Amino acid sequence: MTTHQPDETAALQAEVAAFREAHPDVRGIDVIFADLCGIVRGKRYPAAELEKIAAQGVGFPGSAFLLDVLGENHDPMGIGFSDGDPDVLAMPIAGTLTRVPWAPRPLGQVLTAFRHPDGTPYAYDPRNVLANVAANLGALGLQPVVAFELEFYLIDPERAPGGAPRPPLSPMTKQRDEGTQVYGMADVDAFDDLLGEITAACEVQGIPTGAISAEYAPGQFEINLGHVADPLRAADHCALFKRVVKGVARRHGYQATFMAKPYPQHAGSGMHMHISLLDRDGRNVFDGGAEGPVSETLRRGMGGILAALPESMGILAPNPNAYRRFQPNIFVPLGRSWGFENRSVALRIPQGDGQARRIEHRVAGADANPYLTLATALAGLHHGITEGADPGAAHPGNAGAAFDRAIPWRPRRAFEAMAEAPILRRYLGPAYVDAYAACKLAEMDAFEAEPSPLEYRYYLQPD
Repeated sequence: MTTHQPDETAALQAEVAAFREAHPDVRGIDVIFADLCGIVRGKRYPAAELEKIAAQGVGFPGSAFLLDVLGENHDPMGIGFSDGDPDVLAMPIAGTLTRVPWAPRPLGQVLTAFRHPDGTPYAYDPRNVLANVAANLGALGLQPVVAFELEFYLIDPERAPGGAPRPPLSPMTKQRDEGTQVYGMADVDAFDDLLGEITAACEVQGIPTGAISAEYAPGQFEINLGHVADPLRAADHCALFKRVVKGVARRHGYQATFMAKPYPQHAGSGMHMHISLLDRDGRNVFDGGAEGPVSETLRRGMGGILAALPESMGILAPNPNAYRRFQPNIFVPLGRSWGFENRSVALRIPQGDGQARRIEHRVAGADANPYLTLATALAGLHHGITEGADPGAAHPGNAGAAFDRAIPWRPRRAFEAMAEAPILRRYLGPAYVDAYAACKLAEMDAFEAEPSPLEYRYYLQPD
């Protein structure tokens, strides 16, 4: 299902006028989007061009959505060098024009969605991919309510020998923490200025935030994002949240990373999605009511997500490092499982009354693309609801003791599996799935072509 994007010109012009009145000192505007890898890219324009940008959009090469993590174009599916690299129209999204509070000079930003001149969405924009998937649920009269929660690490800008990351010096103790105190308030207190500036910047940019916690490793934190009844906005919030965290961290002399497993001996960083579904009357259809704690709709939806999980791994874990996060007995899911208040399963049902009933999808790493990650979940939901999928019984204990052999636990296998991915190809579109896999396989080829220090240590074998 492909939908035309609404004409937001009038709303944008009013928004531009209000922004100019509120921020007369702003002289530059970042026109941005998130690419296949979730990396925010764009151009910085003079603020004097803001009205023109709102009315006409700007041009970007469509291939900008199919770059690898280093920004290289590998001509996937002939998009880039082979087609002459044509421009596509990037149109500002109403409600996303905001100030950039961490910038060293007065600066604004606006998020864009890509479309063709006739108004049809550009198929390789991950935001458009998500919109198409969500439209299937809309056709059933169902509205997803979504919130992301992300873990991230603060690291010292100066690397350890060999380029490895290391924890930052604590502003409170001036020492480098080596251990962990999960939920330890002393760590939150130590970085309170930075964490407070992150949440303040999020407020300026319209990104709802909630609880802040220290996680299972030195320098690791989690900040919850608020639920919104719009999957596109929820994914926008997640993509922009990463930009906020990195920008504020730089202001404080640190770096922030959403790498899934920066330290082999410490916990990885996940991107958990909380999802519920409302009907046209605003009722949560996951509420079982008289049926019990889980409605038939929720059971079927979970069954669909779990059925799509093996073919979704190339999106949920998009690089070799992401697979280092999956290890037994560390509260990271290793298979197609669900359960109540169980942090070892793929789909956790948190406690709460029926109207708050939701799925917590716990598989993706923090380095995944939020638009595509959510698209796989919503595709699974729709597939399960319409096809009557069965998730099996709730797992009562440790579901993370052994690997599920139906899931590809190596990146190349995951990307190759996308060539035959009946659920993802149906919902995300065969062309997009093929282009994504081609881009990531080319990235893998480049990654594997360069010998690592470990390779020399193992195989050089000097006399």
